[in-house]
Amino acid sequence: MRFMRLQTWIDSQYENPRGIVGTYIGEKMVRQHRVEVDWTIEQLHIQPDHRILDLGCGAGDALAQMLRGFEHVHVTGLDRSPTIIRSALRRNRTDVQGGRADVVEGDLGTLPFPDAQFDRVFSIHTLYFWEDVPAVLAEIDRVLVPGGSFVITYCDGKGDVTWDGIASIMREQFIPAASELGLIDVKQQRGPDSRDYHTVAVTGRKARP
Repeated sequence: MRFMRLQTWIDSQYENPRGIVGTYIGEKMVRQHRVEVDWTIEQLHIQPDHRILDLGCGAGDALAQMLRGFEHVHVTGLDRSPTIIRSALRRNRTDVQGGRADVVEGDLGTLPFPDAQFDRVFSIHTLYFWEDVPAVLAEIDRVLVPGGSFVITYCDGKGDVTWDGIASIMREQFIPAASELGLIDVKQQRGPDSRDYHTVAVTGRKARP
């Protein structure tokens, strides 16, 4: 019983890192998720002057990767954990001070940004924690410029095991909500396995008027 409580607490740290342990978990995820981060950035097809939003930015590694790899872009990271926000700010301090990056605390269901603010929106390994999938997707649609696109990266299994729960979320919640919002070119694609986990992304675009 004590072990189960400990495991539940550790799992909660991945969802919402807190304190010293949360800081450690954030840096651990940087090391664990480099494959998914690099692949997701490729799928964004970033262009000069793009404004890019990372939902659930964690310790800010994806932000740092984009700032190093692309000139004349602006990146914003959002996370609900004050602990992990501090890590992201440390990692990207120079670019935040220089106006190329912002890191903000907030909730995915009520994004603190104006309409049509971003050319690209992406999120890596947060889909499992979306409490209201249609609401989050509606917020992504709201903050995207017309013609802007999104990439949501997640894992749907490991080794020979497929996780039916995440497949159900995509089939029964995400895809219908995307259709209802009028998002276009919505499709799933397989990425490189990472530590034997199956990497998948669902991508799509906001239609132009």
